[in-house]
Amino acid sequence: MDVITPFTPIASTIGGALIGLAAVLLMLFNGRIAGISGILARLFPPYAGSDIASAVTFVAGLIFAPILYSVVSGAPVAQTVSGNVVLMAVAGLLGGFGTVYGSGCTSGHGVCGLARLSRRSLVATVVFMAAGFVTVFIARHVIGG
Repeated sequence: MDVITPFTPIASTIGGALIGLAAVLLMLFNGRIAGISGILARLFPPYAGSDIASAVTFVAGLIFAPILYSVVSGAPVAQTVSGNVVLMAVAGLLGGFGTVYGSGCTSGHGVCGLARLSRRSLVATVVFMAAGFVTVFIARHVIGG
């Protein structure tokens, strides 16, 4: 089964610009990196602290933004995920382990770290992008046949 990925340059460019703007505004007003894993971690002990309200607000925005988009545009938000629960659990655990081991996630390193010209973020971004390319190749050409 081939997976068709639509080419959406305008929507992707607008989305990327909005992500960049959000990262800049978070740094400007809160002095925080827009790393989703770090923000999510601030909701749970031992990292929960005095700025838990900003973390809750940020995560709520991630959850409700697609719903708001759907209501305003009248178009459904389409997201395809695997129905294989074991695969999803393993992928989630590997993603979480990689985030902890790599000291950050794609948004923290790839968006914010690269913008700050961090060498550590450059290495992290190259590694997770390469891993993503290999994973997609294997999923589409080896496993998916």
